Amino acid sequence: MVNDTEYIRQTEATRVKVLSEALPYIQQFAGRTVVVKYGGAAMKDSTLKDQVIRDIVFLSCVGLRPILVHGGGPEINSWLDKLGIEPQFKNGLRVTDAPTMDVVEMVLVGRVNKEIVELINQAGGLAVGLCGKDGNLITARPQGQEGIGFVGEVSNVNIKILETLASNGYIPVVSSVAADETGQAYNINADTIAGEIAAALGAEKLILLTDTRGILKDYKDPSTLIPKVDIPEARDLIATGVVSGGMIPKVNCCVRSLAQGVKAAHIIDGRIPHALLLEIFTDVGIGTMILGSQFRP
Repeated sequence: MVNDTEYIRQTEATRVKVLSEALPYIQQFAGRTVVVKYGGAAMKDSTLKDQVIRDIVFLSCVGLRPILVHGGGPEINSWLDKLGIEPQFKNGLRVTDAPTMDVVEMVLVGRVNKEIVELINQAGGLAVGLCGKDGNLITARPQGQEGIGFVGEVSNVNIKILETLASNGYIPVVSSVAADETGQAYNINADTIAGEIAAALGAEKLILLTDTRGILKDYKDPSTLIPKVDIPEARDLIATGVVSGGMIPKVNCCVRSLAQGVKAAHIIDGRIPHALLLEIFTDVGIGTMILGSQFRP
């Protein structure tokens, strides 16, 4: 019984310490916009999904303005399979012909987006689902690579609808589908959309939830995590091959957003429970933070 009581005291003391450590960060970031790209294992594992949703609601409850951007590759593949359409990829991009684009839009806008919205609402938040078409939020243009179909880039971001929602306590949930000026729908990388939205809003933070610890000196060794870099250092890590493969577009996405005024970008491991809160509200953090040079301490 004594041991149980002591354990409870230690547990409660830890909780109080964590809350106390979080206070200056809550004060610092109250009223600031945080754009979170949600994907990877945190989107597929039901326990992790619940924790991410609770973290997003927590951010909103303590005065931050979270905006959630998501993709949904595995579910797209599942529905393509059900409809007898073979998924194809070229240079890491999903080949998106007209039938595939229909499925992408149906799954991301009609299913994945509404599921996330409902989960946030059930957890006590006020979520509103959007895609790039809503309120002319995002205007798309062709990515330009031959043979990939309706894969797009961001041509313009109209932040009015996001500002209206966020300033009134709503949590925008944005799926990575947008249209060009003729109304043609495009599939756009969710990291790219998150970065461009963060830049357009002048966000405090851009956070990419991934399936890796962050930037590693040795990609095979999680203990070689690099906790903090600035833009020149990030570019150098790419040039020297420390950052390679699928991490290159993520780091480039962060660098682009920082160059346009975002204060900090974070690449964190969404497989860690409550990764968002650990990164934002603790002294140590858990991933890699990339800072614009002007914000480097």
